[in-house]
Amino acid sequence: MTMLPWVVFLPLVAGAIGFAIPARAERFRQVAGTIVASAVFILSILVLLGPEHSFRAVPLGFTEGYLVDLRMDVLNRFMVMFVSLFGLLVTVFSLGYMKGRPRLREYHPYLLLSIGAANGALLANNWLLFVGFWGFILVTLFLLTTIGAPDAAPAGVLRSASKSLLILGGADLALILGVGLIFLQTGTLTMGGVGLPATSALSVAAFVLVLVGALSKAGAMPVHSWIPDMAEVAPSSAMALLPASIDKLLGIYLLARMVLDVFAVPLSLNILLMIIGVVTLVAGVVMAMIQHDLRKLLSFHAVSQVGYMILGIGTGTPIGIAGGLFHMLNNAIYKSCLFLTTGAVEKRTGTTDSAKLGGLARVMPFTFVTFAIAALAISGIPPLNGFVSKWMVYQGIVEAGIGRYWVFLLAAMFGSALSVASFVKFAHAVFLGETPRGLSRVSEVGASMRFGPAVLATLCVLFGVAAQIPLVHFIGPAVGMQFPGFPEAISLAGLWSPTAGSLLLVLALLIGYAIYLLSRPRSIRKVTAYLGGETSGEGSGESLSTPYGRMRGTVDTRVLGTQFYDSIRQYPGLMTLYNWGEKGRFDIQRLATLAPPVGRALSSLHTGRLSTYVAWVVLAVVVVLIIALLAL
Repeated sequence: MTMLPWVVFLPLVAGAIGFAIPARAERFRQVAGTIVASAVFILSILVLLGPEHSFRAVPLGFTEGYLVDLRMDVLNRFMVMFVSLFGLLVTVFSLGYMKGRPRLREYHPYLLLSIGAANGALLANNWLLFVGFWGFILVTLFLLTTIGAPDAAPAGVLRSASKSLLILGGADLALILGVGLIFLQTGTLTMGGVGLPATSALSVAAFVLVLVGALSKAGAMPVHSWIPDMAEVAPSSAMALLPASIDKLLGIYLLARMVLDVFAVPLSLNILLMIIGVVTLVAGVVMAMIQHDLRKLLSFHAVSQVGYMILGIGTGTPIGIAGGLFHMLNNAIYKSCLFLTTGAVEKRTGTTDSAKLGGLARVMPFTFVTFAIAALAISGIPPLNGFVSKWMVYQGIVEAGIGRYWVFLLAAMFGSALSVASFVKFAHAVFLGETPRGLSRVSEVGASMRFGPAVLATLCVLFGVAAQIPLVHFIGPAVGMQFPGFPEAISLAGLWSPTAGSLLLVLALLIGYAIYLLSRPRSIRKVTAYLGGETSGEGSGESLSTPYGRMRGTVDTRVLGTQFYDSIRQYPGLMTLYNWGEKGRFDIQRLATLAPPVGRALSSLHTGRLSTYVAWVVLAVVVVLIIALLAL
């Protein structure tokens, strides 16, 4: 008997049973949820290694195929394992992070339901089953958002959850319509091996409709705004599980499935994907640079990183598609790590406002190290995993035609540079600089909240230094590429060897550290800082950040990381764009405001007079005849 259904239905059934556990048995619910999440992760590994990779039940009847049709192939097999891993890590992290929070009776079952539905969507080989699980995740996302962060206002929580439901629900409707058009043209609801040419108007419409569903789940522009709004109000653990990992994996999985299996994509649609990708990656990181709230800053980076994935897949080259898929996996790893470390900071300090933070590296060294590794990885710094996947995307653009697509390459590299700049701001504001007096008693988080970031930070290093391992076993088979094994050089125009490059970088760092030790001053003289003849009170009880300091009238001269890029938004053109962005002018949800006037216009046509209706019918017949004549 195949174990494939277990990775789907075990967490679903366990999550449903979890609601029946009494509220007073919270410890039992937490332990049971952790055990189930661990079991699902182990089962995902066994299924990956096992011989049985399909399960079918309940014939459809009206067409060929089965309603319950699960299939593990080269594209989804590693994703199921990583979805299960992320679910386990977030479940363990939540043991400490959610302690003492309300609605815990719902929270842990929602996590299990999300894991099961995500695995079901990945393994579904039937469009009906896929859409069902896909929509179910929207429900759990909505419910997890409503639990809210500790500092979120109830009205803001409800508004953000409703916005996510509206945008993703509308995109899911587009997905369903696209699936209907695919069925109309192919006569089958099976997802794999269709190869529908996207050349006719009907097939292009199907592609675009399904694309809207994929992009909204991944969080690409212009259907991205639910992610920053959710980041402001949702628990950091929920952000780490859904927008940072599961939703990204599902959205890009659907996009890859469209390009590799469902459609034969022409050059024009590939260019469309590349344009969407480059706009998303640049606009997302530019918005991230000016954010002061840590969760919102990370949310815009989550949007920006999707651009690299879409750009790589849009190149249409094997190395570009492989780079997009590898970046999808890498992004889920380091982005989840960043949200978990932010959750640790929030748990210990009670805030995610970077202006109120500083100097936490001294009191939270473990959190700082895991954050630093993930931040360097997302910035594309070698030898970490983000560098390798970005390099592969760059190489995909070169192979697609550097003469035609050089602007995409420059934009992608520019976006990576801005990522470095924004995380310099993040690191200084939160972990470096002076510690506000109110944070003097902050300490490191417990073991349950360190486990997840430790595993993810380790993967950032492992998948960079030994990138051959995931490329050979996970990414290569999905796109039909043969990558050399560890520790050989990856054939990317002969320019990068992860293993040798990592050793050289470590050697350079050791030499640099030795030079620092030999040249640093033997003694340090500490003096009081003055401003205008008065002590600044920086980082002390005399700081303006304390009531005592404000009463004394002293000046707070702490250099806040939040100030680093405030001047950028003062440029005339950028100021307008930033203001529009913060006011939601680019929000796809604003299209809903067109509904009332359109409705009133349509209502005005219904006069109740028979002559008016006859006139409309005659006009419609004339239009149809003209179209028919033109077609001849």
